[in-house]
Amino acid sequence: MGWRTKYDVEFKGLKEGLHEFEFDIRDEFFEHFDQGLVSVGSLKVTVRLEKRSLFLKLRFRLNGWVELTCDRCLENYRQKVKYKNELFVKFGESDCEDDEIIWVLPEEHRINLAQLFYEYIVLSIPMKHVHPDKKNGESGCDKEMIDRLLQLEYKEERKADPRWEALKNWNNN
Repeated sequence: MGWRTKYDVEFKGLKEGLHEFEFDIRDEFFEHFDQGLVSVGSLKVTVRLEKRSLFLKLRFRLNGWVELTCDRCLENYRQKVKYKNELFVKFGESDCEDDEIIWVLPEEHRINLAQLFYEYIVLSIPMKHVHPDKKNGESGCDKEMIDRLLQLEYKEERKADPRWEALKNWNNN
């Protein structure tokens, strides 16, 4: 019985119909994953399980925040995240891999969702990690760091290549 059992959903004794489960994800959760994109966060995950005789339908809804490093100023900030997804659990043996179907053996009575939660959290993070703007429209980035970067910005004066100048005039005939 390890940390993963907190993220198990027991489905064997449930009646057919809808069932709801809630999970809280905190910093300790992220310690168990080597990818390292996220190590701090606070999220609530709601799993709505629809049990049928031949399959289970899982609806995931996660909401909360994770701490990221800003790509622009390198300061940590809290990124709000939301994600929804639907997944089917079917019983049997299958080599077929699908993003929307998980196959479990017929004798199984629970399914662990920890890895799915982590993947959904990572999928909910925007590609660009930048402080959100303040309410007044200003950038949320560290102003001192942005000023330093602007001072160090390499500025090169480019002289126009005469060949390009000749081509620009080509269409004016």
